[in-house]
Amino acid sequence: MPELPEVETTARGLKPLIINQSIANVGIYRPKLRWEIPKHLSVTLKDQVIQSVGRRAKYLLVNFEHGALILHLGMSGSIRVVPTELPLKKHEHFELKLYNNTSLRLDDPRRFGAVLWQNKGETLPLFELLGPEPLSDNFTTDYLFQRSRGRTQNIKTFIMNGFVVVGVGNIYASESLFLARISPKIIAGKISLKRYQTLVQSIKSILAEAIEKGGTTLKDFSDVDGKPGYFSQELSVYGCVDKPCVRCSGTIKKITQNQRATYYCSKCQK
Repeated sequence: MPELPEVETTARGLKPLIINQSIANVGIYRPKLRWEIPKHLSVTLKDQVIQSVGRRAKYLLVNFEHGALILHLGMSGSIRVVPTELPLKKHEHFELKLYNNTSLRLDDPRRFGAVLWQNKGETLPLFELLGPEPLSDNFTTDYLFQRSRGRTQNIKTFIMNGFVVVGVGNIYASESLFLARISPKIIAGKISLKRYQTLVQSIKSILAEAIEKGGTTLKDFSDVDGKPGYFSQELSVYGCVDKPCVRCSGTIKKITQNQRATYYCSKCQK
C-alpha cells in the first residue's frame, strides 16, 4: 500500500503539473471503488481552477475555491498526468481532463482507492478523529508518551494507529523502531519518556528520508512520472528476514502482528 512518503511524493509531483489549471471535463469510468465516486463531480468541477495540492494522512487533496477533491491510492493505486489523447489504461477509473490538453488519471487495479468530495468549510467523518501529522510540530515526545499511557498493545501497532499519528505505515513503523532500537513487541504503555523521545525522532527521520528519496517501491508504487521510489534501497529490516543486521551481529526476524508482517533484530532491539 502506498504510505505517507509515497503519497507526499505524488502530491509534490502533481503541483507543477496541475496547479492553476482548469477542469474541462471529468471522466468517471468505474464509479465503484472503495466508496462510489460522487456523480455530481462532473458538474461540481466543470471549469473550476485547481488552486493547490496537499495531503492529509494518506489522502491527496486537490483544492478548489469551493472545496477539495480527495483521492486515496488504495492498495496499489497510482496517479499520472498524461496527454488527454493518450488511450486509457485498463484500470484508469477516474480522470480530470484539463483545458491544457493533459489529464490527471487514477489507476487502481484492485479498486481499494477512493475519490471523494469535501465542501469548503466541511470535514469528512474520516478526517475528524485523525492524529497529528508525524512531520508536524504537533507530533512531539510528550504527546506520544501521554497517548501511550495505559495502552496494552504492542508499540508497532500503537504507532500505526491513525488516531494516534497518521501515516506511519507498516514499512516505516518497522524501520523507525529499528532506528530507535526498540523491539516491536514491547507494550506501548511501558515505554519510558526517554525512549519515546528517540522514537519520535526516528519516525521523523525515516519519513523525511523516504520522502527525499521518492518513497518505497516494493511492487506497485510509482510517482506521477511513472518513476519508482528509491527508499527500498535503504531499508534496514523490512523484507530482510534471515539477513544479518546492518548494526550488530544479530539476524533479522519476521513475526506477524495484527495480521501484518513485522521485521526486527532481536539482538539490538530491546
